[in-house]
Order: sequence, then structure tokens, then C-alpha cells
Amino acid sequence: MAQKKKYPRESLVSMTELVLPNDTNTLSNLMGGRLMHWMDIVSAIAAQKHSNRVVVTASVDNISFRSPIQLGNVVTLKAKVTRAFNTSMEVKIDVEAQDIPSNKKIDSNMAYFTFVALDKDGRPTQVPEVEPETEDEKIQFDGALRRRQLRLILAQRMNPKDANELKSIFDIQS
Repeated sequence: MAQKKKYPRESLVSMTELVLPNDTNTLSNLMGGRLMHWMDIVSAIAAQKHSNRVVVTASVDNISFRSPIQLGNVVTLKAKVTRAFNTSMEVKIDVEAQDIPSNKKIDSNMAYFTFVALDKDGRPTQVPEVEPETEDEKIQFDGALRRRQLRLILAQRMNPKDANELKSIFDIQS
């Protein structure tokens, strides 16, 4: 039975954390592992909202640490599903840090996580398709197939010769 398509906004999740001393390293910056933990939580909730299922993390793409997040900063993480592939979903996470006294905000991090939805027996199960609405959502949706092919190649689950979307970027002939 085909499932109803869902819009990315239906999976949108926002989470806010205050960076406390226990979250920091010796330089008083947020530890990368703590941020990754928060990113996994917010993106898992987005995937669950999209699929209405329990989900497990399947992969984490490159996490870019653009700028350190400091002790006392307020961290806002926003996640939403960019595309669904049968049983898996790609989720984009954007991270912003704010120094409340100065009101200075920085876009500190961005990453893509992939989740697999599970049925009641713990087996992968089909998820609804994504219907992008905005221009940015359409760009994310289109790019998701290329990112997926790259992930599969790096995991040795796809032959690079079969990555047609990636070939089109580099104008490679088969």
C-alpha cells in the first residue's frame, strides 16, 4: 500500500541546549562528541516524525565544525527530512550558536544523517516519500540522491560505475 507523501516541514524539529561546563573541553569549547550526540537526537526525532516509526542511525556524513561553540552559548539544532529512499531517510541538521549577552549568532555546524525505519519486529520498513515545497527543499531533495550514492560507494555497497547521479556531476561517460 502506497503511503501518503509528506512535506519536509512536517518533520521539522528544533532543539535548544545551553552549553554547560560538563559539555566542554579544556578550552571551554563544546566537545564535538556532545554536539554529535545532540545532532543524533534531533535528527532521529525528525526521522521518526516523518516515518511514524522507530528509527536507527544508519550513517553520519561529514560533520563540518565551522566555528567553536563556547561555554555559556545557547545552541539551536534544526533538523528535517530532505528525502526518503524506500526504508531510509536523509535528515539535514543545521546548528546555530548564540552568545546571549552580545546577541552574536554563528552558523557553527551542518551535517546529514541517514536513518532506517523499523517495523514492530525490528525489520526495515517502507517510509513515506518526501514532497519538497520550497526552492531550497527542492535543491536538498535533488542533492540527496548524489549524497546517497556517495555514501553507498564509501560503504562499498555500490559500484562507482553504477553511480549515475554522481557521473552526471563530472560529465563522465559510461
